[in-house]
Amino acid sequence: MSNNADGLADLHWMFDMLHHIDVGLVVLDSSYQVQLWNSFMENHSGVSSSIAKEQSLLALYPELDTGWLRKKLDNVFCLKTPIFVSWEQRPFLFPFKSYRPITGIADKMYQNVAIRPLSSPDGSIKQVCLVVYDVTDVATNKMALSAANHKLQRLSQALSK
Repeated sequence: MSNNADGLADLHWMFDMLHHIDVGLVVLDSSYQVQLWNSFMENHSGVSSSIAKEQSLLALYPELDTGWLRKKLDNVFCLKTPIFVSWEQRPFLFPFKSYRPITGIADKMYQNVAIRPLSSPDGSIKQVCLVVYDVTDVATNKMALSAANHKLQRLSQALSK
């Protein structure tokens, strides 16, 4: 009995950790229906997990580039291998506002997204997990550095003439 109680306690704290981790976690089935929508996603989207669950991600976010996203998700299902989408390839998947409106310089949250296959007990892939990382600070700092370097290059060229 003690092993069952310990296993249940372990499952509880693991679920609590996944729900409250500071990255977005979305689990989708092969029909793109939301199976998990953690608190990061709730807080930034304004959509509660109870509303998101069992909804099509494409219906929740009709503004998503559905052709592009379907291709990425289908590749993960078929190839059984994860993919990674950098903010430099696509600034964001989900149109979340930057949550630093006073100190931040970005209107939208820049995101890196990992799409990972989730194995079933029989080894098949019936679900994928989207892991959404907020990289707004990295992106804005890199863009500011690039702009500063560009300005220095123009100044250097002007001085050398």
